[in-house]
Amino acid sequence: MPFRIIRDDITRVSADAIVNTANPMPVYADGTDHAIYMAAGADELLAERKKIGAISRGEAAVTKAFRLPARFIIHTVGPVWQGGDHGEFETLRSCYRKSLLLAEQLGCQSIAFPLISTGIYGFPRDKALEIALSCFREHLTDSEMEITLVVFDRGSVALSASLVDEVEQFIDERYVKRQLEKEMSRDSMIYGAEHERRDAFRRRQGFTIPYPAESAKPGREKEKARKPRKAPAIKQGSLQDAINNIGETFQQRLLHMIDDRSYTDAQVYKKANIDRKLFSKIRCNEAYNPSKKTVLSLALALELNLDETVDLLARAGFALSPSSKADLIIEYCIQNEKYDVMDVDTILFHYGLPTLH
Repeated sequence: MPFRIIRDDITRVSADAIVNTANPMPVYADGTDHAIYMAAGADELLAERKKIGAISRGEAAVTKAFRLPARFIIHTVGPVWQGGDHGEFETLRSCYRKSLLLAEQLGCQSIAFPLISTGIYGFPRDKALEIALSCFREHLTDSEMEITLVVFDRGSVALSASLVDEVEQFIDERYVKRQLEKEMSRDSMIYGAEHERRDAFRRRQGFTIPYPAESAKPGREKEKARKPRKAPAIKQGSLQDAINNIGETFQQRLLHMIDDRSYTDAQVYKKANIDRKLFSKIRCNEAYNPSKKTVLSLALALELNLDETVDLLARAGFALSPSSKADLIIEYCIQNEKYDVMDVDTILFHYGLPTLH
């Protein structure tokens, strides 16, 4: 998968290149910078870093990775937050873009980033996340590189307050509706059971229990129950007819949707954030059985409405569950036309739920 967001220590992540939020001068400080030096071997890495000298903010340089599970360390110097009016946004974009470009030049097929400048440099996390995802989207338009955003804890990923309010209101409304439906169903059962207990008591006391219609008497119900049911007539060949008219498979429906929207294969699998080889398997195999996450990723890529998404899921044997918080978030995103899979994964990650990728 081209992009994923994970919670981990970046020094343990296997990738061709690991990005370090470096000090402008050849020294190491706290946070990610310190962790990378310790894991790589501080003396060896510092000696290499001194050969580079000073690095300007927004620039990137490379050293060997030494003991890290990577080939290279890309050192980039992020901006110090000063309110946003001192070029911080463009400097941060430059960090991501130049790190990605350098990784391409080095022949890297995978790269792992921390959320740059959100530590001691104080860059607001929600704004930093938006910039990171924007740069990743831009780069992946023409690249097959695998990009991993690594955060140490879920609190490092901050969504905008307005988005959090919208998502939580949507989930709460669905939860309240579901609870009301359950209570109404339970009350109906209790009400019916109470009437049965009351009527049984009255019968024991010798009272006659009136019934609204002759057919409603218990005896009548038992008589009906004793009558054997006739099996429905089945026409010869009807099962074969049903099989012949079973409808489109998941693969057939998906390909028709792609054609209807005049998308290319590359546009679809890139927007869906799925591997080109996986998409090729789907295209070439009419009976391919995708995972639910793959179906949802493709539904987002095609910008399907909720009914279309439910239909596509059903053709693969899946459904959106009203009791799943993750499915409710997917439903929220579709109904509000938030189709970018990176954004959807970020929302799921924020709530501690499994992401699509």
